[in-house]
Amino acid sequence: MVKILVVDDEVDLEVLIKQKFRQKIRQNEYEFVFAYNGRDALDKLLEHPDVDIVLSDINMPEMDGLTLLSKLNEQDVLLKSVMVSAYGDMDNIRTAMNRGAFDFVTKPVNFPDLEITIDKTFKHVQTIREMLKTVKENNILKMYVDENVLNFMGGKKIDNILAHNEFMQGSVVFIDICGFTSISENEPANRVVELLNTYFDIMVKEIIRENGVVDKFMGDAIMATFWGDYHLDRAIDACLSIKEKIKEVGGKIESGSYQPEVSIGINTGGMVWGNIGSVTLKRLDYTVIGDTVNVASRLQTAASKNQILISEDCYLQVKDSFKCREVGLLSLKNKKNSIKAFEVIE
Repeated sequence: MVKILVVDDEVDLEVLIKQKFRQKIRQNEYEFVFAYNGRDALDKLLEHPDVDIVLSDINMPEMDGLTLLSKLNEQDVLLKSVMVSAYGDMDNIRTAMNRGAFDFVTKPVNFPDLEITIDKTFKHVQTIREMLKTVKENNILKMYVDENVLNFMGGKKIDNILAHNEFMQGSVVFIDICGFTSISENEPANRVVELLNTYFDIMVKEIIRENGVVDKFMGDAIMATFWGDYHLDRAIDACLSIKEKIKEVGGKIESGSYQPEVSIGINTGGMVWGNIGSVTLKRLDYTVIGDTVNVASRLQTAASKNQILISEDCYLQVKDSFKCREVGLLSLKNKKNSIKAFEVIE
């Protein structure tokens, strides 16, 4: 079933769509949700996160369709939009396409043509979802299965899988286990790996609890990302919990005089999300890159034991929800200007 959000301030259009597509609705092929301007549409998407396609007018009060397009790209990279407007001049069409519209339909609406457009758009969404699923499955398989076996099973080279790259808004976290190098130099290898995996498992559970994604393990550190509603708040909640859980486990696990502690850096903003790596080595993984990521990494490096550092932009967003204290200006590697940092207390 295709779930479609229709955004138009003309109330007659809702009645018309329900009439024209009544058979599709009865057969559970189409489900429609209606909003009356861009701002209402964003609220409806929060109530209906499973929407597949947005059909939007351009000229509407409060928030027009072109502004809505920009907002949609920030919210969900897989959500595709079709503009349905009487303003079918080339300037509006080009602006809509540049802002990420998948197609453009002019009013008065030709409903058979609109049905074809809906079906075409939905097939495109399904193709992207299947592609991402395939890539993720292959990335998991590559960890355990020889490439020749995968080629035999799939009948095609892994590096031929299409990449889907996006600029996304989210939060990124770097968590380092402080002083773990000393254990790796003084304990048997099996014991080192056992302890590290135990600490990692604690962290991962808290990240998952807040709907975060573990991007990668880097030595004795973790990089994680958070997307969607309140991504920064959820990232901070996860890190506060990790700090406490690691502190609690210190006295429960036999590790000599070593007491596990973490240093954490968090940042939020735009990041490039894509399939990055080496085609030659056939090792490509979905990850994020960009200045937002770099600052989070540098903040973690600057953080002391049991300290969570965030940027000033983060602080301004969460100051009403979390108790923080100003740390001051930090000179971070490869950053021309110093960055004001804050420590999250609770």
